[in-house]
Order: sequence, then structure tokens, then C-alpha cells
Amino acid sequence: MFDLFDTFFTDPWFDNRDRGAEKKAENPAKNLMQADVKEFEDGYELIMDLPGFDKNDIQAALQNGYLTISATRNVTKDDQNETNGKYIRRERFAGSCQRSFYVGDYLRQEDIKASFRDGILTLNIPKENKRQIEESKYIAIE
Repeated sequence: MFDLFDTFFTDPWFDNRDRGAEKKAENPAKNLMQADVKEFEDGYELIMDLPGFDKNDIQAALQNGYLTISATRNVTKDDQNETNGKYIRRERFAGSCQRSFYVGDYLRQEDIKASFRDGILTLNIPKENKRQIEESKYIAIE
């Protein structure tokens, strides 16, 4: 008798062998944290895709002129419980990732404004204020 599941698990969707033995499984995190940077007159806008992350999973830190954005997505205990079913393939990312951008030593954490909505992190980074260059003042020699 024909069983639907006899051919179900031999489908290429479940099998990496059709990609060739020399190719390894693709890194599921490779498309995470893609960013665009826009320049404006008074600063920069960094827009980063973080689909599937929650606002509480994301951290942005400024240290030694580098802005580091990190995100963590954990596997819950319910996902690991076999009574909820057994995974035969997992492509969704679970783990942590981070990216760093040099933004300058002149910035402080208070200068950067961040917002997160619909899986998109937006950071507004001001440009360095051009300080007035002092004119050379000569010292009178007596």
C-alpha cells in the first residue's frame, strides 16, 4: 500500500544531498543584521534589519568610538520538548550575532537616538560638530 510519508522525507526540501557533497549547510545567520547607512547634513541614519527579534533581545553599546549592535534569540524549553513534536529541519536562527561600526571618539551614548519597530532598528547618529579653529595668537616677546 502507498504511504504518503514514504516519499515525503525524500523530497529535496528535506534533503541537503541534492546540493552536492562539497557544499556545506548554509549559515542561517548570513542574512541577519543587514544595514543601510544614510548621510544627512547633521548626521547619519543607520537602518538595520532584525526580523524575528524582540526589542528586549537587542543591545547597542558605544565604546572607544565603536557602536556595537548585538542581538540574541534563544530556543525556548517548549521548543525542545518532544511532546510538542520533533523537528526534522530547522532553518530559523537561534543564537547571537553582532556588528560594529566606527562612529568616532567624539560621541557619547546620549547623542545616539535609537528606535525599533517591525523588525527594523533605526539609529540616528549626529556628525561631529566642527569646532571653531582658533586663530593663531602670537605671544609677545619682551
